[in-house]
Amino acid sequence: MPIVTLPITNGSYISSSLPVSAQECVNWYVAVEHEGSLSQEVLYGIPGISELGTSGTSSSANRGGHTMDGIPYVVNGDGLFRVNEVVGFTITYALQRLGDITGTGRVSMADNGTQLIILVPGGDGYIYNHVSNVFVQITDIDFTANGNPQMVAFIDGYFCCTTDTKKFIVSDLNDGTSWSALDFGSAETDPDVIVAPIVLNNQLFIAGSSTIEAFQNQGGAGFPFQRNGLYLAKGVSAPFSLIVFQTTFMFVGGGVNESPAIWTFAGNSVQKISTRAIDNVLASLTKVQVAGIYAWTYAQNGSYFIGFALPDSTFVYDMTSQKWHERKSYIDEAQGRYRISSIMQAYNRVIASDYYDGRIGELDPNLYTEYTNTIIRTVATQPFQNNMLSFFVPSLELTVESGVGNADSLDPVMMMERSLDGKTWSDGRTRAIGRMGEYRRRAIWRRNGRAARFEIFRFTLSDPVKPVIIMLTANIIGGDK
Repeated sequence: MPIVTLPITNGSYISSSLPVSAQECVNWYVAVEHEGSLSQEVLYGIPGISELGTSGTSSSANRGGHTMDGIPYVVNGDGLFRVNEVVGFTITYALQRLGDITGTGRVSMADNGTQLIILVPGGDGYIYNHVSNVFVQITDIDFTANGNPQMVAFIDGYFCCTTDTKKFIVSDLNDGTSWSALDFGSAETDPDVIVAPIVLNNQLFIAGSSTIEAFQNQGGAGFPFQRNGLYLAKGVSAPFSLIVFQTTFMFVGGGVNESPAIWTFAGNSVQKISTRAIDNVLASLTKVQVAGIYAWTYAQNGSYFIGFALPDSTFVYDMTSQKWHERKSYIDEAQGRYRISSIMQAYNRVIASDYYDGRIGELDPNLYTEYTNTIIRTVATQPFQNNMLSFFVPSLELTVESGVGNADSLDPVMMMERSLDGKTWSDGRTRAIGRMGEYRRRAIWRRNGRAARFEIFRFTLSDPVKPVIIMLTANIIGGDK
């Protein structure tokens, strides 16, 4: 029988019925190559993380991050820190504590170019002025005159905060320390709870629990923002999942009497981008767990990623390939949610903060560990079948970038497992993928047995080496019945 190419770049799709689909794509992502490449789509490993600095231990876990005037700021534990780049014989990074922040949950942040506002949802608000280097708490009594502020955005010289009384408020022009009790608005098309504000294309969108309404700055005396007629019949279930991405915004939410999904704003409407498999995971969460989902974005090596962090995993969408993958971190001898809490692009680096401890790191495609922790990369194929007749696979070859051994892993291996039901897996069989310089090493598995109806192959790489999967090919022989 001729050798056939089997698809391996479908991304992540684990069905609620595993025989239907058990496609894993964990810590790999699909990259679209230029026409004429050996393969049009390949799998690259997600980047490693190198440490740039730290603010302490697990009590200093990240609560949010923001870039102002090209400099990253993070809230770790109970403090606001500026991440300074120190240029000398070598470039180093230092975290400078600027002030104390109350609470333990995530914070909302925005800036006007001079002032950075840090808002503890339902609690206190703070302003850091990077020109005067002054950090203060917002003490204006009008700041809470229309309810407790929850989330913040910036537009046209105003800080805009949503509150817990179905209102949104704006600061005085170019001054986040000064507020007026008369400067408030409401989303009146639907009386749902206001969740968060977001700004796109100089429009202010006020997101509720089941609707989103757009406002425009009309100027003049009094409250400056008025409805412009754009109304979306979907709401936001997780305030920190609402995020600008490329030329749109995305969020976790849904309409009235709908289970949560992941949506993107398109034109004057929204489109669902989550798969049925992701929707099933979201539907399995509690309301509190859904509300705790947060998002981050970054671009690197031609891919544009947006990640949604759930309690046990992080689903990541790549705008370039339009495919999903999962990210998981190996911490304390267990694999769980990706450890990144927030991402900031500054100093020509992708800088990431950590939900587990106070470390600040760089996402580095040329590093193959997360700090010193192992990255376990797994990809499982779609189910292959021969019109539900039996078949044999005498040989299976995974084409990878070979010869990637290094000082940390002299003789790296790839492990393959088989499943005939999508639920149970054979013992793993490993094949070497090449010591340093062994560029022609081939990873071939022979005598792979008989499949009565369908078969799934799963490959795992845990060695800290350059991770590239180019294609999967097989020799397949049909059976009689």
